[in-house]
Amino acid sequence: MKIIPLNGGLGGVAAAEAARDPAAVPAEDQALLDSYSRAVIDVVDRVGPTVVGLAIRSDKSRGGSGSGVIVAPDGLILTNSHVAGGTGAGGSPARIAVSTADGQELHARLVGDDPDTDLALVRVDEPATLPAASLGDSKLLKRGQLVIAIGNPLGFESTVTTGVVSALGRSLRARSGRLIDDVIQTDAALNPGNSGGPLVSSRGEVVGINTAVIMGAQGICFAVAANTASFVLGQLVRHGRVRRAFIGVSAQQMMIPRRLRRAGLMQDSAVMVGTIETDSPADRAGLQAGDILLALDGVAMTGADDLIRALTGDKIGHKVTVQVLRGESRLSVSLVPEERRRA
Repeated sequence: MKIIPLNGGLGGVAAAEAARDPAAVPAEDQALLDSYSRAVIDVVDRVGPTVVGLAIRSDKSRGGSGSGVIVAPDGLILTNSHVAGGTGAGGSPARIAVSTADGQELHARLVGDDPDTDLALVRVDEPATLPAASLGDSKLLKRGQLVIAIGNPLGFESTVTTGVVSALGRSLRARSGRLIDDVIQTDAALNPGNSGGPLVSSRGEVVGINTAVIMGAQGICFAVAANTASFVLGQLVRHGRVRRAFIGVSAQQMMIPRRLRRAGLMQDSAVMVGTIETDSPADRAGLQAGDILLALDGVAMTGADDLIRALTGDKIGHKVTVQVLRGESRLSVSLVPEERRRA
C-alpha cells in the first residue's frame, strides 16, 4: 500500500488519485506536496546528524535502548530517563554505547536524570566535536503546526515520522508517579526505539523530546516540551540532579480572556491550576482548582514551564507570594514550597 502524506491543500480524492497514479494529481497539488516534502527533507538533513542511538548495558540487568539528541558539540546528549536514567545507581555504572548517524561508535556516561520529567543527560567520554541541535521555544507552538519526530533506533539512521501538534499543555504521569506538565501531544508516530529522540519544528528547532505513546489509541504520542528540557538540562549540568521546590498543583498554560486583558492585565497567558494535592503547600494556602496563577514573587507566570523554572531549590522553605485570578477577583496568596522528593 502506498501512503501519501496529507496536508491542507491535498484533499482525500487527490491523495487517492496520487496513490494510483501520481501524474493524475493536479499541478497545484503536486506543488503543495513537493513543498511539504522539501520542508521535511530539509529538517531531516539538518537535524538528523544530531540524533543518536543509545544502547544501555549493565551487569545487573539486560539494559535497554533508545534514541537521543546531541545538544552540545562536546557530546552532551538529551534522552529519556526511562532509557538511560539510573544507569549509575547501586554499584558500578552501566555502559552506554552511542551510535551516531555517520557510523561512529562512542562510549558515554550518565550525567544525571530526572524521572519527574522523564529526561536524562549523558556525555560522550571520547574527545569529539559532534553536530548539535538547538532547543527552540516550545511556548510558541500552535495546534496544527507541522512537527517531525526523528529517531535512531538500534543504530538505524534517522527514522522519520511526521504529523501535527494535536494539543498543548497536556499532563502525563511519569514513572516517578508525578505528573509531567506542559506536555506536547502529536500524531507523529513514535516508533519502537525512538523514545528520547527529538520532536522538531519545520524551522529545524527541537521543540520536544519524544517520551511516550498510548498503545491502542490510534497514534497518540507525547513529547516533553523543549522549554522544560532546557531547564532540566541546565540543572543536570550544574548539579547532576534537579533539586526543585513544589507547591502541589498540576498546571497548564491558558490564554487570558480578552475581556480581562482589557481590564488591565498585562500578560496574554498564565497558568491554570488543575488539581491540588492534599496537605500540600498549595492546599494549606487555600488555592483552588481553576485558579489562574499570574505571578510568583512578582515574576509573571505565562506558562507551566515558567512555574517549573520558578520553583527552584532556593525557594524551598522560604515564603513566596503568588498572584491569583479567581473568577474576576485578584488575590495575593502566601505559601512555603517544600522540596520535591524523588520516588
